[in-house]
Amino acid sequence: MQHSALINVMIAAARKAARTLKRDFGEVENLQVSLKGPGNFVTAADRKAEETLKTELIKARPGYGFLGEESGTTAGTDPSNTWIVDPLDGTTNFLHGIPQFAISIGLERSGTVVAGVIYNPITDELFVAERGKGAFLNDRRLRVAARKQLGDSVIACGLPHLGRGDLELGLRELSAIQSKVAGLRRFGAAALDLAFVAAGRLDGYWERNLQPWDMAAGILLVREAGGFVTDLDGNSDGMFTKRHIVAGNETIQRELQTLLKAAA
Repeated sequence: MQHSALINVMIAAARKAARTLKRDFGEVENLQVSLKGPGNFVTAADRKAEETLKTELIKARPGYGFLGEESGTTAGTDPSNTWIVDPLDGTTNFLHGIPQFAISIGLERSGTVVAGVIYNPITDELFVAERGKGAFLNDRRLRVAARKQLGDSVIACGLPHLGRGDLELGLRELSAIQSKVAGLRRFGAAALDLAFVAAGRLDGYWERNLQPWDMAAGILLVREAGGFVTDLDGNSDGMFTKRHIVAGNETIQRELQTLLKAAA
């Protein structure tokens, strides 16, 4: 299908960064058996991918700002446009040789995400969305799942872990949801969780302690696929500030948000 010039820029940058990530991922298995482990190697792969993305995106749109997980904020001459980039969403998966990770690129314009690309180099699944133009997976139009009952739904979540998050709150949230759904999943890559909601593979998703680069592209994908995304308090524009998110179709998203707010 024909993409806009903007989306083509984002796709080209993602594919270029993906080449080195895919090669580096092939080395992780060898490093797993060493005493040193792949940690330093993966950190270098993450930074290298972001450098590639930053170079390509700023070359294509020189005035745009840049917000990346590794390099932080770089101001542009055009303050209304900012790239929001995660070069390797799912770093722990990558570190352990689990092929569930992605490059995520969002473009925020005057406070609204207007374009998003999420790409898994291992599966070659390319999710794209542009505001008002729909969401697509490898050129196939996406719609969120139509299920209306939590009891029929598979829900993804993030879980607090060592040194990050409120374990007791996480357990309360799990308890509130677990007995009401057909299944819970924890995949470890927020961008792909949101992309899977957009694709109808997951009926809903929630997570705390996220950053804008984890969510930006995925938020747009879900909304362009007909879904709803808010923070856990029900605000549709508070995710970047509050750093938590709940997504699904209109019914499932609302029911999840209600249950999670009560658990908090």
